[in-house]
Amino acid sequence: MSLFWRIFGLNALVLGAATALLLWGPVTVSVPVLLTEATMLLGGLAVMLVANAALLRVGLAPVGRLTRLMTRVDLLRPGQRLPVPGHGGFIQLIRTFNAMLDRLEAERATSTARALSAQESERRRIAQELHDEVGQSLTAVLLGLKRAADQAPAPLRDELRQAQEITRESLDEVRRLAHRLRPGVLEDLGLISALTSLTSDFATHTGLEVRRRFDPDLPPLDHERELVLYRVAQESLTNTARHADAERVELALCHTPDTVELRITDDGRGVGGRGIGAIREGAGIRGMRERALLISATLDIESGPRGGTRVTLSVPRGPRPVTGAEPHTRAEREV
Repeated sequence: MSLFWRIFGLNALVLGAATALLLWGPVTVSVPVLLTEATMLLGGLAVMLVANAALLRVGLAPVGRLTRLMTRVDLLRPGQRLPVPGHGGFIQLIRTFNAMLDRLEAERATSTARALSAQESERRRIAQELHDEVGQSLTAVLLGLKRAADQAPAPLRDELRQAQEITRESLDEVRRLAHRLRPGVLEDLGLISALTSLTSDFATHTGLEVRRRFDPDLPPLDHERELVLYRVAQESLTNTARHADAERVELALCHTPDTVELRITDDGRGVGGRGIGAIREGAGIRGMRERALLISATLDIESGPRGGTRVTLSVPRGPRPVTGAEPHTRAEREV
């Protein structure tokens, strides 16, 4: 039954009951209208309105549930669906809405995979250019400054050596940026070595205390899952340094029979402050959710057990669904 006929039937039921009471009941209307008659008519009208409102509330309850879901649905948190009742006039509407969410989530996953694949390719290209072009140019400048300092008189030698130090620091910064853009350790030595290098570099540059905890016998993961784990850890640590006002950070990588979990916990402001768990999610957290969606993982941001914020990424160990937008081999990824 369509929505139109459902509402029409409810109103017809109420109006028919009222007509039957008028026809076969002892109600009469005098001219002029008596007070008792007016009271009975107004009371009957009130009963009709209340009955009509109650029937409409019950009949249109699925529309209310659908409206509430539409206001809070988020494609970066997939799986939100309305249960399909076994009877009623809104089954087709609910099924159509659930099918629309399935289609939108699939399209979002495909477009996200393409965007992130293009982003990683661009990062590799920029990192390669920084290493090959800018890095080599700075190295040549550094060698030239060294030769000039060796041959220069004493007053000029100190200035040339100071320029050498500035150039050397710039070269180190270029190498660090290239390493962040393209984590070669991840491809060469694996996820554990990459996370160890990431946290060591983070502790060196921020001065925060970083604790690492890795479960033994971690199961092997494909390159895409390892890359998402690495990028989420990288973004979480960056947000902690920028916003959490923390002193200590713990990075843990553990596994269960079904998942591999990455947990980053800090002792900073927490969910209620301006930390990584703030209610208003920025581009960094949205990017983490998009990466998690790419490999069907779950990202949770909540208060830590002792305050602060905890970011948990749960990566399933089973076969990963193919989106059709990502390369299937290492050679294709490098193109």
